[in-house]
Amino acid sequence: MRASVRCCFALWLTLCLLSGAAVNISAAEPVGPFQPNDWPWWRGQTRDGKAQSGQNPPLAWSETENLLWKTPIPGRGHGSPTVVANAVYLATADEQAETRSVLALHRDSGQLLWSCLVHQGSPTPPRNARGTQASSTVACDGHRLFINFLHDGAMFTSAITLEGKLLWQTRVADYIVHQGYGSSPAIFEGLCIVSADSKAGGAIAALDRRTGNIVWKVDRPQLPNYPSPILLKAAGKTQLLMTGCDLVTSLNPRTGEKFWEIPGATTECVTSTLTNGDLIYTSGGYPENHVSAVRADGSGELVWKNGSRVYVPSMLIHEGYLYGIMDAGVAVCWNASTGEEIWKGRLQGTFSSSPVLVGSRIYVINESGETFVFEAKPQQFELLARNQLGQECFATPAICGSRIYTRIASSENEQRQEYLYCLGKK
Repeated sequence: MRASVRCCFALWLTLCLLSGAAVNISAAEPVGPFQPNDWPWWRGQTRDGKAQSGQNPPLAWSETENLLWKTPIPGRGHGSPTVVANAVYLATADEQAETRSVLALHRDSGQLLWSCLVHQGSPTPPRNARGTQASSTVACDGHRLFINFLHDGAMFTSAITLEGKLLWQTRVADYIVHQGYGSSPAIFEGLCIVSADSKAGGAIAALDRRTGNIVWKVDRPQLPNYPSPILLKAAGKTQLLMTGCDLVTSLNPRTGEKFWEIPGATTECVTSTLTNGDLIYTSGGYPENHVSAVRADGSGELVWKNGSRVYVPSMLIHEGYLYGIMDAGVAVCWNASTGEEIWKGRLQGTFSSSPVLVGSRIYVINESGETFVFEAKPQQFELLARNQLGQECFATPAICGSRIYTRIASSENEQRQEYLYCLGKK
């Protein structure tokens, strides 16, 4: 009898997936709740790089000014800080020990709370010398943590308790390294949604948050590509959006069913896409540079496109205008509806970190650790501040609770050392 019941359940699950019906195994468990001063996953609560309203981080800081705490981080990584309740979570990798781990630090003091070893041995080093084995950002659903790492020739997603205990690990897809890997998990209802595009044949998959079981999985082209899956409400519904592999792809996040898919991006993309509700904004840098806007309704209409190189830093949208940071250090403002260039402003250095919008201010850090703050307004480019910490930064900061949590590396006695800084008004 038990075998018969299991067989019937398996048949029902298969039919649901084939028909595109929702199979929300963990739907009864809510996500969060989060407070306005939490930053639970890549690009913040609204998944678009915007801090919650009411934040007032400092404009000026240094090793002595507006520094609340600074904690050395073992190993190396480009993953951004995740901040929920009293903890800051961070992925890191020790290349010599061949370990990939997640750390938890106390939000107010920077004290190390715990370290969870996720993988050891069988490393998959990046081919790009600037890459790391810990470039994914931790996602928190309010109950547990999720992280993506490469291990043993594949991409694995792992779940960890808020106390630092490993819960489950799921092998999502084989992975052949082209540059590196840095896609971050996305949380939606009962699911943890992840992606792994590579020459081995990519996949986007939704895992049950409690068990790690694969609820649905969609195959992708055999091409290298780097964005994180992003969930945005556009054209009246929640869409799971991915760019790259020469496509702009929209999926139903509950089932993996394809809402629409059109040509409209280059082969290799890095940035996380945005929407104004009507248009989807994409950018990429190989084999050609592009910034473009396509209709979010699946009509296939390319509304506008230009050849700007906004390859690595994700963009921002604010009050009808699109703001981008070119990799070579130029801030740009476009009319989000028409693509008309409004202004350009010269910063300094090259950029991999993505900008964060706080009210009407944009904070962005270059690869040398210098942060620029400028106004998000169409009238003109107005630089408000610039501050230097350390010598290297590739991670995007989290700005919440009027504090800036930022991952910076310094050179000390000819050795590279990473730190997590907490900056705020004293």
